[in-house]
Amino acid sequence: MKYPKVKAVSTLDDNTLLVEFDNDEKKKYDITPLLSIDMFSPLKDAALFKSVKVEQGGYAVVWNGDIDISEYELWSHGESIS
Repeated sequence: MKYPKVKAVSTLDDNTLLVEFDNDEKKKYDITPLLSIDMFSPLKDAALFKSVKVEQGGYAVVWNGDIDISEYELWSHGESIS
């Protein structure tokens, strides 16, 4: 299955992303469960978390060269909003 690409991303609070996909659907994605994983623990820093960007091509959201979340994860586990 082909998943929609990420078109835009912003932060709602210290642990939640608002992700807009190229099919115009929006989803909220709570990163809290990921924070216990070493790779994602730096995102406990609010300034770093708020620096999120869409990866070129829309295949992920990224913070730096080490931290990213794929469009598949965001689409599959995000909470749809209207």
